[in-house]
Amino acid sequence: MTSSSTGLTAPFALARFTADGLAGSAGLPAETGGRPSLGLVVGSRIRPLTERELGAPDLNSFLAQGPEAWTRLASLADEQQGDGAGWLDLDDVTLTAPVEPRQVLQTGANYRTHVIDLVVAGRQKTDPRPVEELREWAAEMMDTRAREGIPYFFIGLPACVVGDDVELVLPAYSDQHDWELELTVVIGKPAFQIDREHAMEHVAGFTIANDITTRDLVFRQDMKEIGTDWYRAKNAPGFLPVGPFLVPASAVADPGALHLRLDLNGDTMQDATTSDLLFDIPALIAGASQNMPLLPGDLLLTGSPAGNGAKWGRLLRDGDVMVASIEGLGTQTVRCVSEQNR
Repeated sequence: MTSSSTGLTAPFALARFTADGLAGSAGLPAETGGRPSLGLVVGSRIRPLTERELGAPDLNSFLAQGPEAWTRLASLADEQQGDGAGWLDLDDVTLTAPVEPRQVLQTGANYRTHVIDLVVAGRQKTDPRPVEELREWAAEMMDTRAREGIPYFFIGLPACVVGDDVELVLPAYSDQHDWELELTVVIGKPAFQIDREHAMEHVAGFTIANDITTRDLVFRQDMKEIGTDWYRAKNAPGFLPVGPFLVPASAVADPGALHLRLDLNGDTMQDATTSDLLFDIPALIAGASQNMPLLPGDLLLTGSPAGNGAKWGRLLRDGDVMVASIEGLGTQTVRCVSEQNR
């Protein structure tokens, strides 16, 4: 089933939601204390899950169980979606971030075309070679990196993870806040020092992330030798909208061939496929697991394709609306408001 309003095409998914005015009905707790409920999504409807149905005390414990846990939910979706009992329309609830990660790992410079564009743009002013020659040189460099190099990781703060129900507040300390649509891996079984051949066994599912970046804070100006400052550039409140769905890995036939698209106020800015990844998902998981164990529910962002605001010379402003979609995973809508107008 497909929900036209959410873009979800998977047979089922997980989501976290609130339903003001519906507490005590449709299986929702009478008193939730403002906490989101975990729900099973089929098409355009959602059904709250009990701990017994989930087979675990919380989401991350569920994800740690591996594929058999998702099989139980698939059976529940098949058995109960027809009778309508306990199901709510997605339009009647508010979806929030479908994950509760303990760790967030981000991947930089991982889309071949994007990195080639950046390399060429950075050398054009001082390099006498024609642009096409520069592009060939940069492409050869990227192909060598993919064969012989390793992924580039840095870490984000789980506190920045929100759903698209939260407005993106653009901090007043800069006017250079940018978007970065990314396919995001959600870890299932713990992964530590694994090889790429076994990496996908540790994937619980996939979701959408928009990794907001403040461009003028990426590189330190006070001591350029220090390099990048990802803490200040990426970790403001709400700078990592995620969701709205957590889609099981079994429902994504080929995560290496998914279409990604981000529209800003109706204009397409990013339009790519994950086939352009320099390091594929098994390589990313294997590489990231060498330093620290990846835990159930952790997020691994796979990088952002070409088409960020820095390319277009157009950064985020008050009132902007970003609509991001990844094939099969749904649609995320984020509204921006300047800190001054909040």
